Formats: sequence, structure tokens, C-alpha cells
Amino acid sequence: MDEAAKLVVLKQDLQRLTTANDDYLKNLMKLAASAIKTEGITLTEGDIDSDMAVIQYAAYLFRKRAGTDTAMPRFLRWQLNNMLFSQKGKAT
Repeated sequence: MDEAAKLVVLKQDLQRLTTANDDYLKNLMKLAASAIKTEGITLTEGDIDSDMAVIQYAAYLFRKRAGTDTAMPRFLRWQLNNMLFSQKGKAT
């Protein structure tokens, strides 16, 4: 999935119809990818799991700034853990 397609999916997730926040959302996706890589997860371009993890992490970052509940959603934490364990399991 290219960056434009990821942006469309992120906007759908956030229920945003306008282009007013596009630059901010693109930066959130970059931040999300960086944060995921910091956890030791290798993101694969075009892999649906990697793409959706970045999109969901960016959506979490967007929602977190306006809400009082800043904890990472459990489903996202599980997804990241599963990706990490799967990659580390294949490495041995």
C-alpha cells in the first residue's frame, strides 16, 4: 500500500473527510513507523500487517492528543507484540 492509500485508510479510520489535516496525518504515520521500528519490529513495505500497524498506531496518536485516556489500545499492543514475537521467532 503506498502512502496515499495509507492516508485514505487513516482518514476513514478517523472519520475525516477533508484534506485539512493531511500534512499532520502524514507526519503521524512517519512518527508511528519510527516508534514501531524503535520497538524492534521490522516493517515490510506492502505487507498488510505492517501497513495496518502504522495506520492504527497513527490513529492512536491522533486520538490520544484530544482524549483523557492516553493508554495504547489493547488490540494495537497485541498486534505489535505478535509482529515482534513472530519476527524474532523466525530469526532463531
